[in-house]
Amino acid sequence: MKKSEKLFPNSALFKTWGEDLSEGDQREAQSLYEKYGYNVYLSDRLPLDRPLPDTRDPRCLKKSYPKDLPSLSVVLIYLDEALSVLQRALRSIIDRTPKNLLKEIIIVDDNSSNDDLGKPLQDYIDQINKEMPGLLKKVRHTQQMGLSQSRISGWEHATADVVAILDAHIEATEGWAEPLLDRIKADRTVVVSPVFDKVHFDDLHVERYIPFSHGFDWAMWCTYEHFSSEWVKKMDESQPGKSPSVMGIFAADRAFLGEIGGLDGGMTVYGGENVELGIRVWLCGGSIEVVPCSRIAHIERAHKPYAPDLSPAMRRNALRVADIWLDEYKKNVFIAWNVPLEDHVVDIGDVSQRKELRETLKCKPFKWYLENVYTSLSTWDNMLGYGVLRNDLHKSHCVDQGPVPGNIPILHGCHFQQQQHCYYNTDGEIIIGGITSHNYNSDRCLVDPGSGSSPALQECPLAKTNELHMHWDFKQGQAIINKATNRCLEIAQGANFYYELIIQQCSGQSWRIEHLVTSF
Repeated sequence: MKKSEKLFPNSALFKTWGEDLSEGDQREAQSLYEKYGYNVYLSDRLPLDRPLPDTRDPRCLKKSYPKDLPSLSVVLIYLDEALSVLQRALRSIIDRTPKNLLKEIIIVDDNSSNDDLGKPLQDYIDQINKEMPGLLKKVRHTQQMGLSQSRISGWEHATADVVAILDAHIEATEGWAEPLLDRIKADRTVVVSPVFDKVHFDDLHVERYIPFSHGFDWAMWCTYEHFSSEWVKKMDESQPGKSPSVMGIFAADRAFLGEIGGLDGGMTVYGGENVELGIRVWLCGGSIEVVPCSRIAHIERAHKPYAPDLSPAMRRNALRVADIWLDEYKKNVFIAWNVPLEDHVVDIGDVSQRKELRETLKCKPFKWYLENVYTSLSTWDNMLGYGVLRNDLHKSHCVDQGPVPGNIPILHGCHFQQQQHCYYNTDGEIIIGGITSHNYNSDRCLVDPGSGSSPALQECPLAKTNELHMHWDFKQGQAIINKATNRCLEIAQGANFYYELIIQQCSGQSWRIEHLVTSF
């Protein structure tokens, strides 16, 4: 039989999977992939109770847990999830959580429109509830409320001692629940997260991830972080490690979560709500841990079909978190999103109740968090101006980091994306092409090579060590002059009449940076 032609040679789905599919099956698989961001065609053909690899550290298998662990409510939230993926999540939780601990599973539908999440899903729920009466409860929103509100709905319907809030595109692995419940039994104020193993979106195989703690950058996007040096020194991957934040899948004492204000219902659509919870838990009397003996296999989608561009919601939520919790450091979130400090016109909703909650709980200042919990987050205290950098002679063009790899900045039509974000600080450094949020990463600084007419970019620590000419005198609306060479950053018409970025003897050109932190 001759092999079918590859119909979608550029589709990420078919890079390593789907060699032997007929053309009709390829079309079906591709269309489902575009709709969901993962391989539903394959998911529909896998057993709901498929075996998973045991990715735990061998030391985890030797641990024993008390008989009287707290009871557990599991919340799964979803919006237009594939039916087989949701069924497999339910099956895995039922099969791999001890019966005496699992009180209920609450599924929260954020107003899905997929037909198969109607009767076919209800039939599956009824079948499970016939075997285990009352185990599965379904909550359905009559309009789309977003991630945070869906988690709140689940938490409000939960009745067990502990609530675990999970995504619906997961599979629980053997022994996932006991390590989490054990930590919460030992300390009801600790919010715990499993380690997520990666389920590949194309062939759905499980890849073991090593344990990391969960952090974030100043835009409030989640990042993986190394655990503390104390944790690393123990050389024992079965030990829980402290974490600055949570990625979004977590378990907590249900009552404690209520005492510290649950989840912020003012967060919309997606993003930032987990970072907000992480900061609040630490500031208001709790702590966060990642528990490596607990593992959840999680599908990493290739794309999020329900919101092609999450930036507006992310930005709005990030500015909301900043306003409530970040005190004098909230300017860093504005800098990260390149919005002005004043009159940013982003509606962050009513924050009065959350600020009141902060007062009532006598939460610590954010400075304490930076000094005691998340010490690798850069404070950007020396920032004077940020945003695009334009020459008064040619305002439609902006300084740009230029091609990467490469270290020659250029002049390019303004598009205001990260490649054109520049920063000027009290050290006289001009950083081009975005700025990093953590002090273990380096930015790229503008340098005058001293000869020739092309400016260059160099990693700032390296420029400092090698004493490259990286310090500039700049006042808003005036020249940018290198302190060591006395030459200026200017623009000039090149051979093809396009303006170019050059360094030359100063001719009196002037520059403006988009936003000021303080007048300079």
